[in-house]
Amino acid sequence: MTNPTSTTPTAPPPSPARAGRREWTALGVLMLPLLLVSMDVSVLYFATPAISADLHPSGTQQLWIFDIYGFVLAGLLMTMGSLGDRIGRRRLLLAGAAAFGAASLLAAYADSAETLIAARAVLGIGGATLMPSTMALLRTMFTDPAQRTKAIGLWSGVMTGGIALGSVMSGILVEHFWWGSVFLVNLPAMALLLLLGPVLLPESKDPAPGRFDWVSVPLSMAAVLPVIYGLKEIPSEGWHPLYVVSVTVGLLFAALFVHRQRTSASPLIPPALLKGHGFTPALVLNLVAALAMMGSAIFTTQYLQSVLGKSPLSAALWALLPSGFIGVAGPLTAQLVQRGVNRGYVVAGGFASMAAGYALLACTGTDSLWLVLTGAGVLACGMVAVVSQLTDLAMSGAPVERAGTASSLLETSAEFGGALGMAVLGSIGTAVYRHEMPAAAPAAARETLGDALATAARLPGRTGADLLTTARESFTSGMQGAAIAGAVLLVLAALGAAVTLRRIEVRADEQAGGQTDGR
Repeated sequence: MTNPTSTTPTAPPPSPARAGRREWTALGVLMLPLLLVSMDVSVLYFATPAISADLHPSGTQQLWIFDIYGFVLAGLLMTMGSLGDRIGRRRLLLAGAAAFGAASLLAAYADSAETLIAARAVLGIGGATLMPSTMALLRTMFTDPAQRTKAIGLWSGVMTGGIALGSVMSGILVEHFWWGSVFLVNLPAMALLLLLGPVLLPESKDPAPGRFDWVSVPLSMAAVLPVIYGLKEIPSEGWHPLYVVSVTVGLLFAALFVHRQRTSASPLIPPALLKGHGFTPALVLNLVAALAMMGSAIFTTQYLQSVLGKSPLSAALWALLPSGFIGVAGPLTAQLVQRGVNRGYVVAGGFASMAAGYALLACTGTDSLWLVLTGAGVLACGMVAVVSQLTDLAMSGAPVERAGTASSLLETSAEFGGALGMAVLGSIGTAVYRHEMPAAAPAAARETLGDALATAARLPGRTGADLLTTARESFTSGMQGAAIAGAVLLVLAALGAAVTLRRIEVRADEQAGGQTDGR
């Protein structure tokens, strides 16, 4: 007898459309600007001496030439992500590509420090449009979960590898051409994007975006920029009141920004987005991963140059070797998820890999090239696994109409994480270094390894050599201390990911199963 209270099972929802050759070709086109934007973070590493000789910038101007790009990029990410959702991600991407190309041309032929600073600022504006737009378009093009996981893995690998590649390309170009060539390499990729983008990339935007909240734009920049500035200066300058005040002011503006988002009728960042499927845990864990990655980079770069004594270009080439691990990590992670391994365990495994990389760095001596490179490679491998899965989790849980905003939040969390990594782990390393340096050493040599190298070069014979040996040993001890702290943090992150993300994935599977069964 039929139960009158039973419901007729509903048909399962249709499977998402699979991406074809057009979408994968479009992804390849999107990878070019993404690679260049990430490379521009480090592309001036070897060009700075040539720029100084040609343009004669003051010390302050030289700092702004180097830092203005990252500051503008970080400050505008949330604004540009929300703007792309409103006016169209492809439209914003192409406008950003045009601005990035024009600014690259201006920077290449800049005849003054002021012009170069302005050009780098415009490059930051262009970069802020390109980064969230590429991820938002990827979310639109790849609706099949398995394909999206693979595409995001490629996206994460390009982002991670671009920073390492930027410094190497800078060294090679400056060695064979003039310093402006480091900017001209951007032009072919941007031209290709402007040519093929309108043909291959679909337009997508929020169909009902509401009014744009202009008040939130300066609030977001006032929240982001002072915090990042203060955190980046603390490792080298110490806990100076100026930098502590800078971070405090930024946090106060952050509180005002959050209040604005909660009370505005059309907020820049909808609070409901943070309550989406796994979005907030993904933001927090993404910040931790960026903290660990940047924290290790500041030590390994100095170790290769100042402890092992390699030239800048040689150090950059050696530092590129760990990037080979990235090509393995992305596809392997995607396969694990596609075979049904819970994402929480995959992310936890990535954090465990990063912790293992730090454990290797904690075992280094003053002549441990291959151990440092192996540790950096294992860490990078875990980084790609973590970031690709967290990005996939956050983007798949965010509404399609808010894909640009969601992407910008992820990238902003990474910027904060990188600054925190420099501040926290950098401060630990500096504190250990200063503790290990003998009180009898010159005052300047007790500040940083760079100062110790410069001081040792001015001292006669054995005295200078002994100071150099002591400073290198002290720096290595500082790196070991920071690595231990980083490993502990990453183990805690692995445990948190295993518990939190596992529950989220199980809940999502149960909901999907209930929908399929018609319940």
